Amino acid sequence: MAIRGAENMSSDQLNFELQRGGRIVRYLYCISIVIMTFKRSEVYLIKAGESSKSKGFLFALLSFVAGWWGIPWGPIYTIQSIICDLKGGEDVTSQVWHVAKAAKAGA
Repeated sequence: MAIRGAENMSSDQLNFELQRGGRIVRYLYCISIVIMTFKRSEVYLIKAGESSKSKGFLFALLSFVAGWWGIPWGPIYTIQSIICDLKGGEDVTSQVWHVAKAAKAGA
């Protein structure tokens, strides 16, 4: 899983950023084309002091513009995405960090 904003960080640097108060946040977005609807997500590192809502607003806007058009899932996924993103996304720090620790222990 790619974490945007942490591409060039070592695991020690990422751990340091998370200990300072950083978070790993997942944003949802929805794009519809006629009858097909695609629900996707992006995972970002939000550093300490940064707002997760500003990035979420951009994903909510994308869903608002491009998500409604597929019936029936377009409106459903669009509303879910907008609500999640306007709240600042979904904090997945603990889930991602447990997977990373398990992978490191197994290596």
